[in-house]
Amino acid sequence: MNQNSTHRYERTVLLGAERIEAPIVVTSAELDDRLGEVYRRTRMRAGLLEGLVGIRERRRWADDGSFIDGAVAAGRAALAASGVAAGDVGLMINSSLSREWLEPSTAVVIHDAIGLSPACRNFDVTNACLGFINGMEIAASMIEAGLIDHALVVDSEDSQPVQEATIKRLSSTDVTASDLMQEFAALTLGSGAVAMVLGRADQHPEGHRLVAGVNRAATQHHELCVGDNDVMKTDLKGLLEAGLELSGDLWSESAAELGWDDGISRYFLHQISQVHTDAICVRLDIEPDRVPRTFPEFGNIGPASVAFTLAGASDDLRSGDRVLLMGIGSGLNASCLEIRW
Repeated sequence: MNQNSTHRYERTVLLGAERIEAPIVVTSAELDDRLGEVYRRTRMRAGLLEGLVGIRERRRWADDGSFIDGAVAAGRAALAASGVAAGDVGLMINSSLSREWLEPSTAVVIHDAIGLSPACRNFDVTNACLGFINGMEIAASMIEAGLIDHALVVDSEDSQPVQEATIKRLSSTDVTASDLMQEFAALTLGSGAVAMVLGRADQHPEGHRLVAGVNRAATQHHELCVGDNDVMKTDLKGLLEAGLELSGDLWSESAAELGWDDGISRYFLHQISQVHTDAICVRLDIEPDRVPRTFPEFGNIGPASVAFTLAGASDDLRSGDRVLLMGIGSGLNASCLEIRW
């Protein structure tokens, strides 16, 4: 019995994807310097962020801006690139994990700033690092059902609050090496924004067609990574092993059926680290040179990372290319979504 959830699309196309890079660069060397005393006290060596994880730097928003401004800018850019007017958008989904408040939704602020129609439904969708792909799936389902003509999916992340809180907490004199490793993942996070416009294929023959999506859950692992704006604690080894197992199970049941084990031009993986990227390529027998990477310069931008990487590489794609978006979210959930360029 197939344990995956599979959806095929016939009427939905991608019209535009644009990203906004947060302006302030924070290098891993800078973070190592700030944690120098912690490393010495716990007998941990500096350089793991760049040497092992592969992240040289990440970005932060300027003090006079916010992640919401990034989401608005990305949304406007995606609409301009796609040629779709703000008044023609029937659905706007914000998949950002970052939050300034619990109520109202962040979506309403973005909706207002972009100037979307009062008839445009808008809401937040969060599912750890899979939120953006889930937002695409929801939007595509509504387009397929004929409920809307166009949808805008946005995401913007702000890594600064949790990173600053983590560094402050780790600077305590009673912190152990175990404490440091448990919160190490927070230091890999980055800030950035991305947005995507989806539309109806019959109205936009120039669009890139969504083909099929597959999802699979392994929610027994929901305690392996738990975080908020103040603290993020991760079982690094356990999360990697469980994520590889989940991805392998999804792949073994669907890749051959959907033709994903041959003929894919680019695999856009969730951007976590060099360790995770190498491991998933080996597990799924993916050619590493077909996997664009943004984590060395931008870190892990959470649910924005897959679409952020796609937006940066879209000029290199050609008509007919098969593109696979692939993500794993804490919890655990895994998703793959094919787009025919």
